[in-house]
Amino acid sequence: MATSRQVAANRANARKSTGPKTAAGKAVAAGNSTRHALLAADLAATQDEDAGALEALRADFTAELAPAGPLEAALCERVVSALWRLRRLQVAEVGLFNLDRAYLYEPDERTPDLAAARTLNGSRDTLAVLTRYEVTLERGLYAALHELQRLQAARAGEDVPAPAALDVNVHGLPESLG
Repeated sequence: MATSRQVAANRANARKSTGPKTAAGKAVAAGNSTRHALLAADLAATQDEDAGALEALRADFTAELAPAGPLEAALCERVVSALWRLRRLQVAEVGLFNLDRAYLYEPDERTPDLAAARTLNGSRDTLAVLTRYEVTLERGLYAALHELQRLQAARAGEDVPAPAALDVNVHGLPESLG
């Protein structure tokens, strides 16, 4: 249990630390939780990526998938998002393999694969983490794509079966199966 003096000292210290005050400081603090941008909420291209390439990908898939209405457009955007993030993941993976060689010479710190790799390199079991992200992103990609295809088939008047979903619960299985 904290004493009254400790509580008073904690309150005094808390008043000194109120976060960034300038717009630049707030912008830096906003990115504190984003290390590698694989799961970033905002899909915008990072400083290491070509924003034009993201827009070209979006335009290509919008033309290919031809969404009609806001729901189909949202699913199309999810497909683009998953593909872009998978691209980031591949760049980071290549960077991890190149990271050891990079220390032999002094590369430009802004090299995209090395920058992504450096943010991930301190993680325990980095390749396992990347694989988990890849599986999650691919699952989201295929789920969005399949749902978009189902909606478009229904809109075209085709007979569309209900989506197949399977929930697996391993609790309570016989020991020979669990």
